[in-house]
Amino acid sequence: MLEKIDLTRKLSKEEYGTLKPRVQRRLYDLEKACWDANIPSIIIFEGWDAAGKRTAINLLTSRLDPRGFKLYPIQAPRTYETHLPWLWRFWQKIPNYGEMAIFDRSWYGRVMVERVEGLTPVREWRKGYRDIVDFERTLADDGYVITKFFLHISKKEQKKRFKKLEKDPLKSWHVQPEDWEHHRKYNQYVVAIEEMLERTDTEWGPWTIVEATDRRWARVKIFQTINMRLEEALKERGFELPEREPPPQPSPAEEIAADDKEPRTGPISDEEFDSESLEAELDAKAEALAGDE
Repeated sequence: MLEKIDLTRKLSKEEYGTLKPRVQRRLYDLEKACWDANIPSIIIFEGWDAAGKRTAINLLTSRLDPRGFKLYPIQAPRTYETHLPWLWRFWQKIPNYGEMAIFDRSWYGRVMVERVEGLTPVREWRKGYRDIVDFERTLADDGYVITKFFLHISKKEQKKRFKKLEKDPLKSWHVQPEDWEHHRKYNQYVVAIEEMLERTDTEWGPWTIVEATDRRWARVKIFQTINMRLEEALKERGFELPEREPPPQPSPAEEIAADDKEPRTGPISDEEFDSESLEAELDAKAEALAGDE
């Protein structure tokens, strides 16, 4: 499954600069619309170490209304939590109606890290798939919008990023011995991740695999996927979508300069991104960009 993901996808700085403020404003408008409509949402970030989860989350939350969301960085369970049903600590973090909860790692650690590192008995992590699907189904039946991301990079790219971080005195602390241990077990994690994606990808909680080699591509895809999911939730419940901001109009000088250039594919519009064929549109853009280089 993961070997079929095209990790060469990317966006140019120009396109990213055009798209980023628009998708950020759109998400802000949708956050407010879901608040008014009492629609709760859960956004889950999983992925490889150094794949860019935290930087993507920082960008995601930078323009949201802080009153409408909570961010939960998930660590290993505390001692007292190990004496309770394993999903109990996540139930405590489920958002109120109209609010948004963002998870930096989540309950999927049960069937990834705990599985590969031998922290949980085989019987328990295998039961975890059923527990997770039932848990998310219960939330979805109660009106929650669940969006799940897995940020994917190659083993080679991960090693490159680790080494780059280690050379930076201000960022070297990000790379711990356990990160290198996970890197050495990359292939074992691939097996666990692919089974996780296959067994927990559902109609009510679909996975989106994000090609994270290019950070600009990854961030735009994350924003557009969340926007699309929230728009679908609003429409399904009969609410009107917030009006879109009109695209910026080029200045006369820019129009003259554009006329002097050879025709080429323009920036991806919000309408193209928000269509049901999001993946196809992104693929087409990636091919166009590859041809321009």
